[in-house]
Amino acid sequence: MHQTYMFFEEAATLVNAELDRLVPESGQASAGLEKAMRWSLFGGGKRLRPALTIAAGRAFGADDRRLLGTAAAIEMIHTYSLIHDDLPSMDDDDLRRGRATCHVKFNEATAILAGDALQALAFQTIAEDGTLEPGERIKLISGLGQAASRMVVGQHLDLEAEGKDLTLAEIENIHRNKTGALIAFSAEAGAVIGKASDEGVAAVRDIGKKIGLLFQIVDDVLDITQTTDLLGKTAGKDAASQKATYPAAIGLDAARDLSVEIEAELMKDLGGISGDTEMLAGIISFIAHRNN
Repeated sequence: MHQTYMFFEEAATLVNAELDRLVPESGQASAGLEKAMRWSLFGGGKRLRPALTIAAGRAFGADDRRLLGTAAAIEMIHTYSLIHDDLPSMDDDDLRRGRATCHVKFNEATAILAGDALQALAFQTIAEDGTLEPGERIKLISGLGQAASRMVVGQHLDLEAEGKDLTLAEIENIHRNKTGALIAFSAEAGAVIGKASDEGVAAVRDIGKKIGLLFQIVDDVLDITQTTDLLGKTAGKDAASQKATYPAAIGLDAARDLSVEIEAELMKDLGGISGDTEMLAGIISFIAHRNN
């Protein structure tokens, strides 16, 4: 696990430097908006999604320079989604990654605009990435657009499901969209940039989907079992909001058992990927056992 933590630190350093280049402190008239964007972009976190892009890309021999623009774009989309999810009209949360959410630190209008700007800049970043071939840029922009769209659909389904009794299949559908789509694309993007075969890209995409599912199940469990200080966000919020979660549907112990089962499946799936998948395996293990 130590090697995985070292990889996360390396990936975060690389991606943070790229984000700092793409969203600098310019001191221009829009500095207030830039501060809000940077407040959320540099609020901490493991940079899981960019790390997946880098790990998958390296597994297929991609150079880091070709991976970092897309990795940063994915983190921008993720950050925009967090800013908007925390808004009073959505999940109405005051805490994110251990500090004030964007709308609390600044104001609601600025938070909305910061999210909007990050979303637009993400697509611009890939479109203008000169390290990528035109065909690669089109494929990545299309894939990121689909993932972002599905994320929005998932958020809407999640809000609509509050207080309702859902089947396990309905809960899985919510989270395959809300959480899983961007995580799956994060892994897939690395394979695309690494020039994997169509079969290789599809295999990585499927692994990414399962990683997204594993992440959400563990996240649901942690919301019940961990404190606000450890989570960096408000603990117990899912139950308070009557969210559709795996523990609510199948029970806490069954949710834990399901995460163990999916982790084992993922480790087996990695055997079908050519190249060095050690870091992908480390990320999967980290997700399965985080905060344990």
